[in-house]
This record gives sequence, structure tokens and C-alpha cells, in this order.
Amino acid sequence: MAAYAVAHLDEIEEFEDVGCFYRPIRHHLGITAFGVTAWTAHAVGDRVINERDEDDPTADEELFLVLRGHAVFELDGHEVDAPAGTLLFAPPGTARKASAREAGTTVILLEGAPGKAYDARGWELWAPLAPRYQAGEYAECADRLRAVVAASPQYPMLFFNLACCESLSGQTSEALDHLRHAIEMSEEFRASARDDSDLDPIRGEPAFKQLVRDQEP
Repeated sequence: MAAYAVAHLDEIEEFEDVGCFYRPIRHHLGITAFGVTAWTAHAVGDRVINERDEDDPTADEELFLVLRGHAVFELDGHEVDAPAGTLLFAPPGTARKASAREAGTTVILLEGAPGKAYDARGWELWAPLAPRYQAGEYAECADRLRAVVAASPQYPMLFFNLACCESLSGQTSEALDHLRHAIEMSEEFRASARDDSDLDPIRGEPAFKQLVRDQEP
């Protein structure tokens, strides 16, 4: 018999991403075929879905379900009133954002790229740490991210981000180890290592050069 998972939405831990609050349903339930996240606004007028515009395109189709409360969406400049029960579909590249007309408004977002297998990258686990990274708190960010990757080692992006934080905080051997792990999991990160300035502090290391050189024919 195939395993199944059950959870109540309010039992899933809530995180913050650029002023919006989300619960990582996909990660919590172990879903790998599509992305699904719950976004909640705690007060009237708060943003419930962050803005995405033509300068931040996405290849994903997005389906929004207003689960609780009352939202107002703006899709490609058009305002859409969205009480509980409303479904909104946004094709790839759609400019969109939403705010709450009722406190506690919750929107479920499902997403995936047409014609492609879903690539679960673990952004839900990185987002709460991103403000520390952006503030230059690289050592503390690395400490916290090490615990995250130990608990959820299936995401190569998290290993790569950890290597970047360790590189920027002078933890050379740790950065090289985690970069190697990211590359072993996904060749994408061998190419990323060539250009990411976060890795400049370790770029002169022989081990780093070997990791990058392995990409060449």
C-alpha cells in the first residue's frame, strides 16, 4: 500500500518571505510532483501574495485558491475580487499580486512548469534565512542552514547556498565540501559555481578549480 500523509494547515509551521507569511505544504507532506504553498495575511490590507512582474518572469503556471477570508488580486494590471472559494489561474509570465480584505485571508498556491517535471528546490526552507544573508550575516546564516540541510538533505540548492555562506564567512574547507556535495547531486551547480561571486573567496583554491574543471570536456 502506498504511504499517505495527513496534516491540518494550522499545524504546519509558518515562515516569512519578504513580508508575506507562508506554510510549506509541499515540503511538509513530501510532495515532489508539484509545488503547493499556503499564504496568509494577518491583517486587513496586508499583502498575501508578493508581487511578480515582467522583471521577474516565471515559467510556472500558477493556480490560486482563496481558502479563507477575502482577497483582491491584480493580474496583468486587472483587479479581481476574490472571496473565499475563488479560483484564479495565472499562465507563465503573468504579473500578479494580492492583498487581504479580511484578516486571516489564506490563499493556496499550486504551481508547475508546463511540459516539465517539477523541480523541488527547497526554496521554502531557504526563504526564512535569506534576510540574514542579505544583511551580510553569513556566519550565522551558515550555522542555521547547516541544521536545515542536515534535516532535509535532498535539496542541492541548499548545499550550494550553504557553500556560498561559508565561503563569505571564511570557512573554506566547509564551503568546498558542501559545494562538492551540491555538484554531485546536480550538475547545474558546477556551472553556477563558475559565476557566483559569493564563491570568489575560495576561487583560488585548487579543489575549487578542480570542481569547476570537471565540467569541461
